[in-house]
Amino acid sequence: MSTIFTNARLIDPEAGTDEIGSLLIRDGRIAARDPLDQHADEIVDCRGKCLAPGIVDLGVKVSEPGERHKESFRSAGEAAARGGVTTIVTRPDTDPAIDTPEVLEFVARRAATDAIVHVRPMAALTKGRAGREMVEIGFLGDAGAVAFTDCDRVVADNKVFSRALTYAASLGALVVAHPQDPTLSAGACVTGGKFGALKGLPGVSPMAERMALDRDLALVEMTGARYHADQITSARALPALRRAKANGFDVTAGVGIHHLTLNEFDVGDFRTFFKLKPPLRSEDDRLAVVEAVASGLIDVICSMHTPQDEESKRLPFEEAASGAVGLETLLPAAMRLVHGGHMDLPTLWRALSLNPARRLGLGTGRLAVDAPADLVLFDPDAPFVMDRFALASKSKNTPFDGSRMEGCVLGTWVAGRRVHGS
Repeated sequence: MSTIFTNARLIDPEAGTDEIGSLLIRDGRIAARDPLDQHADEIVDCRGKCLAPGIVDLGVKVSEPGERHKESFRSAGEAAARGGVTTIVTRPDTDPAIDTPEVLEFVARRAATDAIVHVRPMAALTKGRAGREMVEIGFLGDAGAVAFTDCDRVVADNKVFSRALTYAASLGALVVAHPQDPTLSAGACVTGGKFGALKGLPGVSPMAERMALDRDLALVEMTGARYHADQITSARALPALRRAKANGFDVTAGVGIHHLTLNEFDVGDFRTFFKLKPPLRSEDDRLAVVEAVASGLIDVICSMHTPQDEESKRLPFEEAASGAVGLETLLPAAMRLVHGGHMDLPTLWRALSLNPARRLGLGTGRLAVDAPADLVLFDPDAPFVMDRFALASKSKNTPFDGSRMEGCVLGTWVAGRRVHGS
């Protein structure tokens, strides 16, 4: 089966180009750029719309096993396809945690059966994500884990964390950490400061992020481990990240799309869909982090897709569960960075697709010949009003509900097969 995309605006993050051209895919891979022979089994006229590598979303929570009513692999796969996400990298903060080869194999089988996009699972770093005893990193890696993380449960014991980093380094495994000092951030639901105090909500200083990152990077220097910070959301953490990269440490960092497009004032009405972890930051922090993405200091943009049911969100702000869904809103929310003049589309797609794929050793995220034909066709300017009840996700906890947005996915292809659009 071959397909040719004509009249496409090709967004190539690897080459850094944005130009009109055509693309031929055959047998699930990219066969040619601008082929002379324009014949194929299927011809897709893109009508000048953008064709880019499919998004690789690093840090998606699918609530299987344990909380399938919040999100299943079937619903997450459908949501991902609608959002132009062709690979979801799943978190192990399930019930039970993904901390043994048996649980990982269950997840892999369910994903292969139910999800219409690629699923690459991460495994826990410590047993039960309890921070006391590291998992069998080697066995879990052999079973298919692409990285190891305890998600938002920070390993507070330096000896346990350093041992896990040492063992991971010996195997070349990637450790994903959540830089947030657990003592300072305990019980907090907003960023500390005048606004949070006026609202009467317990806050945490952005210094909690910097302190935890400093600790992590010191242990990375000691162990030589491969390290990825899941979310860097404050300006004060950026110098430490810059020094680590300048010193040649194997370190990368990500940020969730909500922290790039929203700020602490959005929680003013106490709407719990805006309760995130870490909490939304000041506008100065937001702009600093956006600039860090544009410059390449922060490598990855992700959705931090965290489904929560109505019962866990219909509570007072301080008591409500943290997190928001983001698979379907990642692309249109990211368009705000382009329309706001902060970066161009190739730079954005470097963070959405190319960099996470490279960090995980995947071959996706490129438009090069012989790369996997994981593609998204989208209109970056198409306006719409977000309706949370139209989302494919089982949970509807998006902070963008009712927002005017731009950027619509017209089609999604996984290994050359169309999984969304007509």
